[in-house]
Amino acid sequence: MEINVDENVHFQALNRIVRESKDTDITINGIVGQRYVADGLSGKRIVINGVPGNALGAYMNGCEVIVHGNVQEATGDTMNSGKIVVYGNAGDATGYAMRGGRIYIRDNTGYRAGIHMKAYMDFKPAIVIGGRAGSFLGEYQAGGVIVVLGQNKDGLPIINNFCGTGMHGGVMYLRCDELPKSLPSQVSAERVWGADIEELSELVRDWCNFFPEYNAETLLGHNFFRLTPNSDNPYKQMYTNN
Repeated sequence: MEINVDENVHFQALNRIVRESKDTDITINGIVGQRYVADGLSGKRIVINGVPGNALGAYMNGCEVIVHGNVQEATGDTMNSGKIVVYGNAGDATGYAMRGGRIYIRDNTGYRAGIHMKAYMDFKPAIVIGGRAGSFLGEYQAGGVIVVLGQNKDGLPIINNFCGTGMHGGVMYLRCDELPKSLPSQVSAERVWGADIEELSELVRDWCNFFPEYNAETLLGHNFFRLTPNSDNPYKQMYTNN
């Protein structure tokens, strides 16, 4: 099914068409800021040509969403499963409170990506960012995996301020030569070789399947820093193990 969107179409009308369609493969052309696409959906593959609005794929339960363009705020908010692939940049709060599934971003993301991510049993969310991330990456992270590959060409650091503030679970991998400054005391960092880490290797290879201009072996044949919660982190004592 192919949907050509007039810029004046209300988001509720668009989402009703997507939700009620019997087709499992849907292409949406010309979207300009319509919100909540694929929210809570399962079993569909949705290709978007344009710029969807806030909360793309929120509470999603198994769709695959491919965006040929940028996305706005709260992409994948509290998603349970599925995959969101962005051929561009993402706004703030990408993957807010993710509980499962994967978000792959070719370029950069804004502030507070991965905030409150969590994992439970077989549900282990992941965000892979090809470029850089803004401040508060992984704030209060409780589970899951965040990878930042640092392929941005703007000369800016791979992360901004307050990375991992309040982190008490999960892991981050930063592909860079030097440990970024001003990491909070809640975070421990160790230097690792990308190709030696199984979960990292699998995520990077899957990300490269969507963005073949990048070579997985080249990316993994490099130094990463693995960030995990500090064992003395006072936040960790406030939460159950994950």
